[in-house]
Amino acid sequence: MISEKWMQIANDDLSDVYLLYGTEAYFIEETIKRLKRKLNEHGETEIITFDLEEKSVDEVIYEADTIPFFSDKKLVIAKNAFFLKATEKGKEKIVHDTVNLEKWLQSPSPTAIVVFIAPYEKLDERKKITKAMKQSANVIEATSLQAHDLKSWVLHELKTHGKTMSEETIERFIEFGGTDLVHLQTELAKIATYVGETVEIDTETVKKLLVRTLEQDVFTLGNAYFAGNKSEAIAIYHDLLKQKEDPLKLNALIATQVRLMVQVGHLKKKGYHAQQIAGQLKVHPYRVKLLFDNPILYNEEKLLQTLNDLATVDLQLKTLNINRDRILELFLMK
Repeated sequence: MISEKWMQIANDDLSDVYLLYGTEAYFIEETIKRLKRKLNEHGETEIITFDLEEKSVDEVIYEADTIPFFSDKKLVIAKNAFFLKATEKGKEKIVHDTVNLEKWLQSPSPTAIVVFIAPYEKLDERKKITKAMKQSANVIEATSLQAHDLKSWVLHELKTHGKTMSEETIERFIEFGGTDLVHLQTELAKIATYVGETVEIDTETVKKLLVRTLEQDVFTLGNAYFAGNKSEAIAIYHDLLKQKEDPLKLNALIATQVRLMVQVGHLKKKGYHAQQIAGQLKVHPYRVKLLFDNPILYNEEKLLQTLNDLATVDLQLKTLNINRDRILELFLMK
C-alpha cells in the first residue's frame, strides 16, 4: 500500500533509489513532495531533475555520485523512464546504457536519493533492467483508486481542511469532478476556502463551484440523452459550445462512452462484476460503477444503433457545408 511507503518516508526510513510507476499523477507528485519535505527537515536540499526522453541515464548516475554541496543528501529525479516499458526499436529519442544502470543499482550512491518515474500503465517485466530496478529500488505503484478507496481519499482530504460532506455529496463530487486526484484535490481546496467557517459542504455548493472535466460533462450529457431528457442534454451541449469545444470532438467522446456501455453491458451479461470489468477494459473502476446499474446496458440493440447514428454524425460533420453545431444538436434532439 502506498500509505505504508509514505509512512516509511515520514519515519525517516528513506531508500537510496525509488521507482514510481503508474498513471495516477497525484500519487507520483505527492510522493515527491513528501520526499522533499522530509529531506528539507535536515537542511536545504539540492534537487536536480532530468527528463530521460532528453537526457542520458548516465547523466543521472553521474549526478547521483557527485557529492552534494549543501546537504548530506541530494534528491535526483529522473522522469519518463521509458526504457522500463515495451518500446519499438528505432523510435527512441535517446538510447540509454541500461547495462551500466544495472551495475549502478547494485551499489547506488549513499549521498543521493534517486527517483525514477515511469508514468506508464505497465512495465516490460521481460527486460533485465526492469527486473533489476524492481529488485533494487523501493517500488511505489501509482495506480487509480478503487471506488471505495476514492471516497475514503475524499474524506481524508476533507478532514485536512476541517470540512465534511454527506455520502450523497461525495458521490456527486466524484461524479461531477471525475477521478483525476490532482484535479479533485485542487477543487476541494477551492471549495473549502469558499465556504469559510462552514464545516459541512453541501451538494448545491459542489454543483455551483466545482469545475467539471470535459469527460464528466460528456458522461452526464450521454446519460441525459439515453434517459430521454433532451432539455438537459441540449443545455449541457450548449454550455460546451460556449467553452469553444468542437462538435467533432464531442461526438467522438460520446461515441467512446457508448462503446464503453456496450462493453460493460456485454461483460455484465457474462457474469463479470464491476471490478473485474474495470480490470478487463482497463478503465477507472468508478467509471464502471457509474454505468453498472444503468438499465440502458440491457438494450444492446439501442446502443449499437446509437453508435451507428454517431458514425453518421461524424461523417456529416466532416463533409457537410452547413452549421456544424446544429448537426450534433439534431442528433441529441432525436
